[in-house]
Amino acid sequence: MRRSGLFWGTVLILIGALLLLNTLGILKVNVWGLIWPSILILLGLSALWGAFAGPRHAEVRQAVIPLEGASRAKVRVSFGAGRLAIRSHSSPGELVNGSFEGGLDFKTDRDGDTLKVKMRVPYEDMWAFPWMWWGGRRFEWSVGLSNQIPLDLRVEAGASQSQLDLTDLRVTDLKLEVGASNTEVTMPAGAGNTKADIDAGAATVKIRIPSGVAARIRFSGGAATFTADSSRFPRMGDYYQSPDYEGAPNKVEMRIDAGAGTVDVR
Repeated sequence: MRRSGLFWGTVLILIGALLLLNTLGILKVNVWGLIWPSILILLGLSALWGAFAGPRHAEVRQAVIPLEGASRAKVRVSFGAGRLAIRSHSSPGELVNGSFEGGLDFKTDRDGDTLKVKMRVPYEDMWAFPWMWWGGRRFEWSVGLSNQIPLDLRVEAGASQSQLDLTDLRVTDLKLEVGASNTEVTMPAGAGNTKADIDAGAATVKIRIPSGVAARIRFSGGAATFTADSSRFPRMGDYYQSPDYEGAPNKVEMRIDAGAGTVDVR
C-alpha cells in the first residue's frame, strides 16, 4: 500500500471510530475537538517516518509509445519531484521509449497527422504530501523521444533535477515551466527554427546553444541573475542576439522569465 493511501486510510478509521464511540455514549468528550489534533499527530508521525525510513523500492516501468504513422507530435511531460532526463531516441516507429522509475500514466490522441501524448506521474501520487514524495516513492524518469519528426514539447517540473538534451531532436516549439529546480537544457542543433518559452521560479537554469546555432534571447525577471555569452550573443537593446541571426539556417528564438535564482546562456 502506498504511504499516502495508508495515511488517509488511518485518518478515516480514526474519525469513524471516534464518532462511533461518541454515538454509543462510550466517549463523552468533544469529538470534533479531538479530530484535528489527532490528524496533526498523524501528519507529524508520517513526516518522521518519511525522514528516517528512507525511500522505498520504486516500480520501474519500461514504456514504448508508437508513432502510429504520425508525421508530427505534441508531447507534454508533467513531472513533480525527482530526476528527469530527456534525450534523443532513434528507433523507427517509436515516439517515446523510456524508463520510468516511480511509474507512469499516459494517454494519446490523434489530430490529423499529429500525435498528442500526455505523460505524468501516477495520479494517486498527486495527493501525497511533499515529505511523502521524498521519504516514499522515488521518481526518476529517463525519456527518449523520436528524432525522426518535428516535436512540440512542453515540460512542467516541480522540485526536480532536470536534464533536457535536445541536441539531436527536431523540437520546433519548447515550453518549459520549472519550480525550485536545477535544470540544464541543450537546444536543438539542426531543427531549423525553434521557438523556446521558459518560465522558472526559484531555479538554477543552464541553457546551452550548440555551435552553429544562432539565437535571439529576451529575458525578464524579478530577483533572478541572468548571464549570457556576450561573444556569441551581444546585447542589442532589450534582447541578446547572434550577429548572423537573420540568415542562420538553425536558430532559436527564446523568451525567459525567471522569478529568482540564476539563468545562464552559453
